Amino acid sequence: MDTEGWAVSVPTGYRVGDWRVTRPIASGSWASVYEARPVSGDAAPAALKFLPTGTVTRRQLRHLRDMTQREIRLHHTLRHPRIVQVSETLVVEDAGDPELDGACVLVMELAEGSLADLLRAGAPGTPVPGAPRLITEICEGLAHLHAEGWMHGDLKPSNVLMMADGSIRLADFGLATEIDGTHGYLPPAGSIDHVPPERWSEPLTERGYAVRTSADIWALGVTACQLLTGHLPFSAPTARARYVAAAEYAAGERPLALPSSLPDAWRSWIGDCLSPRPRSRPEAARQLQRARVLAGTVRAPGRIRTRAVVGMAAAALLTLACGSGATAVDHRPDPYARWLRTDSDIPREYRGLIVQAGTLCGEPGLTPALVAAILKAESGFDPDLSDPAKDEYGLARWTPSVMRFYLPVDRRDEIPTPPLPPEDSIPAVGRYLCVRLPLLAGVPGDQGLLGAAAFRSSDDVIRQENGVPARFQPYVDRVRRFRADYQP
Repeated sequence: MDTEGWAVSVPTGYRVGDWRVTRPIASGSWASVYEARPVSGDAAPAALKFLPTGTVTRRQLRHLRDMTQREIRLHHTLRHPRIVQVSETLVVEDAGDPELDGACVLVMELAEGSLADLLRAGAPGTPVPGAPRLITEICEGLAHLHAEGWMHGDLKPSNVLMMADGSIRLADFGLATEIDGTHGYLPPAGSIDHVPPERWSEPLTERGYAVRTSADIWALGVTACQLLTGHLPFSAPTARARYVAAAEYAAGERPLALPSSLPDAWRSWIGDCLSPRPRSRPEAARQLQRARVLAGTVRAPGRIRTRAVVGMAAAALLTLACGSGATAVDHRPDPYARWLRTDSDIPREYRGLIVQAGTLCGEPGLTPALVAAILKAESGFDPDLSDPAKDEYGLARWTPSVMRFYLPVDRRDEIPTPPLPPEDSIPAVGRYLCVRLPLLAGVPGDQGLLGAAAFRSSDDVIRQENGVPARFQPYVDRVRRFRADYQP
């Protein structure tokens, strides 16, 4: 493959660190990726991402340095099965080649290709095989990013990698940004087909454009439409014309006309991602739940709740028929009996929130019974618990300054004030476990109980001890017992 015109041209056989370049893979505007094999040993091949420093202007160099630093910081901060892993970072020292000298190199997992490759390989206008599963896995990575206070900033098929086992990894975090309050800031870059219309209405400041995680949700909707139909959601011959169509839709000047081949079950899901009002777009965690239902990996709680409403109406009619003096018997079916035992001491008013928290992301070990067991061990289901000496409050004994980071992203700019309502504290337990359980994947033991121990201490403590420390074992034993009591 000819690499002339690539962001970084690296000859085959070039050595950097303990790696030797074997072939070019792909190039973008600011970086180029090559396959490499270890100089010695039997380590698996890797992908080397070269980011240049020697052939750009001073202004470009500043932007490139910022992008590189953000990408490195993200990889050092986040670990998740749906995010491409970086094993080391190198700097090229080659005074004889000024185009390569000083380049930063990220050593990453080697992928088979990208979703863009799958789209190109298929016939025009045809869906990618297994699209619902792929969309669900994209949501898993995106939900983790957002829960940790990051946004991708450049989500599109070419930045979603396909691994040898068929799973996906989110990649190319050069435009990723940390959320500061409710916003992050991005430079004036990005794929015009995947950037939401509101991006260009924001003023360009020294920090870049102000953006919300809702921009990633828009890009998610565009990408999902491509995977499910082989078409972009806005039909026009050029990217500029498609952007104009999207802007007119956002301004209310034209309806959203999604491809007719889009499965009806996904039409609402994508339409919500493409809401013209950024604040109306669902969170990534919510879209993950819905995608799992549409992909057939979980059952929809909503169908159960529908039957529950019918049951409650029937119970009300029975009470009226018996007369006001009769003793009313609650014949309502428990809509959450699939997840939680009906004869347990879990308060009925919290069961919906507990099921929501326990089915938020599908991480191994996370179940509604585990969430209920943690709440029982922490407070005995006391929503008014107040322990100022430990700065812990409510059902989950949250410390407000910690709970803040497990609220929805747009509410993290202020520390919540006690009392902490169940509507906030219970879902926050689910978000905490969705973020922390992947970090415990290599620790031996029951993943749910390891997550409970991390909730009481921290995931760092559990990893350092390679299990549950002795001082937390009594707490974990209580959670284990309660979980068994609550599991149907």
